[in-house]
Amino acid sequence: MRIRLPLVLLALTLTASAQLAEKGLWRAASQNAASITGDISFSKSKINIGFNGFPLTPARELKPAEISALYDVAADTAGTGQLYRISIPGTLRLLNRNTLCGTADIHWLTTYMSGKVLKLTFFSSEEAPTLTFEAVQNSTDVCGTFTYVR
Repeated sequence: MRIRLPLVLLALTLTASAQLAEKGLWRAASQNAASITGDISFSKSKINIGFNGFPLTPARELKPAEISALYDVAADTAGTGQLYRISIPGTLRLLNRNTLCGTADIHWLTTYMSGKVLKLTFFSSEEAPTLTFEAVQNSTDVCGTFTYVR
């Protein structure tokens, strides 16, 4: 019993830290991020873009092959990724009156964090996106990829 309790606590700590990896303020680093979203922040349960907060529902962790397909990194590259359910209306105007995906609503968000770099991809599909290289390359539901730094 004494050995199991520390292992359970360690597992819970690692799970909580993985879900909160994105937490905090992120500065826009890519052209897309600088011209559309500006700086963003994550709290425990939402993402803030501009003055708008959107609840996040964690769906699952991304597999290394999915991270590779989405963000063009080697499958054995260090970093963590997450798939979230989100609801952002297509009518939302951000910086310079830009939108995230034309007039389409956003339903899914993937994150990839490695060191002090965070990458986000937004999806407009109602169903969870298929995250293989071919599916991502041929998808009409990928709205954009944005890069941020700490």
